[in-house]
Amino acid sequence: MTRAPLIVVLALVAAGSLFIALLFGTFPISPLQVFDSIFLPTPGIVDDVIWKLRLPRVLAAFACGGLLATSGVLLQVLLRNPLADPYILGISGGTALGALTAVLLGAGVAGSNLAALAGALGAIAIVFGLSFRAGDWNLHRLLLTGVVLSAGFTALISLLLTLAPQAQLRGMLFWLMGDLSHADASGGAWFVLTLVVLVFTLKSRSLNALALGALKARALGVAVGGLQSAIYFGAAVATVAAVLLGGSIGFVGIMVPHALRLAGVNDHRWLLPASALVGGSFVALADTFARTVWAPQQLPVGVFTALLGVPVLLILLSRRP
Repeated sequence: MTRAPLIVVLALVAAGSLFIALLFGTFPISPLQVFDSIFLPTPGIVDDVIWKLRLPRVLAAFACGGLLATSGVLLQVLLRNPLADPYILGISGGTALGALTAVLLGAGVAGSNLAALAGALGAIAIVFGLSFRAGDWNLHRLLLTGVVLSAGFTALISLLLTLAPQAQLRGMLFWLMGDLSHADASGGAWFVLTLVVLVFTLKSRSLNALALGALKARALGVAVGGLQSAIYFGAAVATVAAVLLGGSIGFVGIMVPHALRLAGVNDHRWLLPASALVGGSFVALADTFARTVWAPQQLPVGVFTALLGVPVLLILLSRRP
């Protein structure tokens, strides 16, 4: 049965979430002004608010959500573990450790991003080096290595927070809970999201086979080792792009794929694009709550992804026989 109508509906929902995110904020803007600014832009304060402040942040939030949800789908296939999410392999921990170390040392935005990227690449190399042996993956070792690395990075991050001056502590905590207030250039994240979704949607039949188990996938003619490597690096790149852009936004990568599977979407040909759309819409709406509920004070978006996502997933679970 085709799921194309579902993708169309989710695309409309995504467009609606972007519109809502552009509409709400501390500066009042009417729906008609949003439409005029998008389709007939004219110089003025409304256009400046939408094009220079809200739209860059909304696009960054959508890209982060799409990347995290897509990474969650891929890792759940790779590990055949329903609890797998983008943060389970320690990559986000390495990224956070690098970024927060740079902040503590007084580095600027560029220096923090480079340090975060270095931390992510270090974590990726450690996990890959310990888990991929003799042309094949040891998934138990992969999962265990990721859990151990995550625990180690968490301890080091806690140490950094303990040593951080009071003036820097608030910003560091915000980043750890998801902070999109400084996210403006999201073109790279959108490129990664489009590429990962496109590549693995084309490999959806192989993903469906691998989800049944490595032995069954091999029997169906799938090159399991190469596919697992591609999944690992695809999920790693998606996670790094999301964390570099918006910090550690939790719960999206585990909640969105499960919600769609509970709704009956299991074929990865539809699950991957659907996850990107739902994840992006979800984070865009959560970020809208984060910057408007307690306005003018902004709250971490990661708090709202959990507060909004937990009830939704529990309701879906309660409806399953």
